[in-house]
Amino acid sequence: MATMTDKNMSTVPYGRLGLVALESCRDLGRLVDQWLVTWRKKRQSPAMDSFAFEGYARDSFIINAQTPRFGSGEGKGVISESIRGDDLYLLVDVCNYSTTYQIGRCVNLMSPDDHYQDLKRVIAAIGGKARRINVIMPYLYEGRQLQRSGRESLDCATALHELTYMGVENIITFDAHDSRIQNATPLQGFETVQASYQFIKALLSVQEGLHIDNEHFMIISPDEGSMNRAIYLANILGVDMGMYYKRLDYSRYVNGRHPIAAFEFLGPKLEGKDVILIDDMISSGDTALEISELLKKRGAGKIFICATFGIFSDGLQKFDEAHSAGVFDRLLTTNLVYQRPDLLKKSYYTSVDMSKYIALIIDTLNHDLSISKLLNPVDRIHRAVSKYQNSQKITQEADD
Repeated sequence: MATMTDKNMSTVPYGRLGLVALESCRDLGRLVDQWLVTWRKKRQSPAMDSFAFEGYARDSFIINAQTPRFGSGEGKGVISESIRGDDLYLLVDVCNYSTTYQIGRCVNLMSPDDHYQDLKRVIAAIGGKARRINVIMPYLYEGRQLQRSGRESLDCATALHELTYMGVENIITFDAHDSRIQNATPLQGFETVQASYQFIKALLSVQEGLHIDNEHFMIISPDEGSMNRAIYLANILGVDMGMYYKRLDYSRYVNGRHPIAAFEFLGPKLEGKDVILIDDMISSGDTALEISELLKKRGAGKIFICATFGIFSDGLQKFDEAHSAGVFDRLLTTNLVYQRPDLLKKSYYTSVDMSKYIALIIDTLNHDLSISKLLNPVDRIHRAVSKYQNSQKITQEADD
């Protein structure tokens, strides 16, 4: 992926770049910082002697920020260096359930609410001194509670209003549960970014012998909510798409919702085809594994489960058992949210690194340039598939 160096150097940075990686997003923030440091130290231009490029190339762009807690459990945000006039990018992972804080002798796991509150504390500590505040929140806080059904809270829209009220100009998220949530902030920047290219690139790098064509490959959506993702990827790859929909039992409630009576399949025949089962997130994993089992019963070949966010709230034992039973072949999720250490050790798991993509978005926005091409990875996907197919062809010819 190119860094658009020549185009960037034709424009003046919006402000001195600064990264604020909250505790929940430290590891990802360091990876993003490494990309930015490497790119900017390599750039050479007479324009860099201008005062407008002050602090353009540094050893690190990470701003020292903390969110300490009092003994009562209450917290505060602290910025330990000057950020006046900076173009700040705040990274937060509201799904990181590995971080903790203490109340007396008790240790509490941080919830999405705690992470979101810490984000607001850091914004408050900035105190309006930055030139621009941009929030990169890979998993959109309360993104699953985005519309009302009866007397319910409208949490996601409320959170977006809070952030924009506090001075946030741009909110960047990944694979929002429903992109229409951007209508809640019509006067501020809101981007929901897809990881389609990174999934294809990662899959092709670890899997041999795939034939990405309509006769051998297919994209599957596990439900109606992921249909647009599946259609988009299927159209780019030029393959068929199928989906399952949930037939609900409306005669009863279980845990506040109608239970699933059955999964029904819509789509062409898939016997013998390798499939990508794509979704925005894996929570417990029950749906993904059940759909994979149904696909196997229909004669599917290899099954690759791709989800942007891997939460794995019920642990990994069920995935171990399903993989051993041949229910699926490979599991891919991104490093946009916390990854369990035991997950990274699984032979069937592939971590999809998104740090370079985030760094490219930040680098481009800091020069106040359009990111439209970055959000539409069609050409990159085509190049990756073409390169893979050519390498497979060369390997086959060598074997012959």
